[in-house]
Amino acid sequence: MVAEARKQSTAQLTNEIADQIASVLQGIRFGSIEIVIHDGKVVQIERREKIRFDAK
Repeated sequence: MVAEARKQSTAQLTNEIADQIASVLQGIRFGSIEIVIHDGKVVQIERREKIRFDAK
């Protein structure tokens, strides 16, 4: 029973992380996204966005 609850919790967290990454991807036009992992687990998502101006 505990193992099943842990599986569900892990799946829920995995879905949440995937949703966050998808959200960041949709909101960025130029830049980069870095996913930080510690001990095999995602602990941080960083977004660096560039704003470019056309100098014409």
